[in-house]
Amino acid sequence: MEDTRFSKLLLFVNALVPLTLLLWDVYHKRVGANPLEFVTRTTGMLTLIFLLLALAVTPLRQITGLNWLIKFRRMLGLFAFFYGFLHLMTYISFDRYFNLKSVPGDVVSRPFIAVGMLAFFFMAPLAVTSTNKMIKRLGGKRWNRLHKLIYVAGIAGALHFWLLVKSDTRLPLTFAFVLLLLLGHRLFVMFYPPVKPLRGATLLPRE
Repeated sequence: MEDTRFSKLLLFVNALVPLTLLLWDVYHKRVGANPLEFVTRTTGMLTLIFLLLALAVTPLRQITGLNWLIKFRRMLGLFAFFYGFLHLMTYISFDRYFNLKSVPGDVVSRPFIAVGMLAFFFMAPLAVTSTNKMIKRLGGKRWNRLHKLIYVAGIAGALHFWLLVKSDTRLPLTFAFVLLLLLGHRLFVMFYPPVKPLRGATLLPRE
């Protein structure tokens, strides 16, 4: 798949569908008795979903050999940051009423907020350096090292979700399990890289 412009447009439109549905439900007051909790949970889950999708691109590309999948990773990562930003702004606007002075005390008293903040701030430099210009400025190796922070952000995000949930932890544990699989695949490839055949080498027939 050489030209991915249409596929990227399709991904962009579909990535905005959850936000459209969320705004529709808020407008029609279909968000339950606690609208703040509904919007906060929804934007938080969307952040984790897009984060995991971005992390899944490389393993899928390596397993399937579909190298064009890599062209969608940047957009998925940016949408993870976008929904993470909405998640943070929901807290600051509707929970703190833009009273930024009250945030530090709230972070200290509620550790899950501190972990969530940490996850977002790990994602911020990844979003800022996602452009081709920044890749050239940093250099490929430094850029790749920096963008490994996405795993740290994912771990912090899953922990934030787990700390937030008081009783039924099945969903945050599911996110954590998927993240563990993706991280495990990366570590496996790191320590056991696939052997590339030498150029011009021929395979001997089996006897």
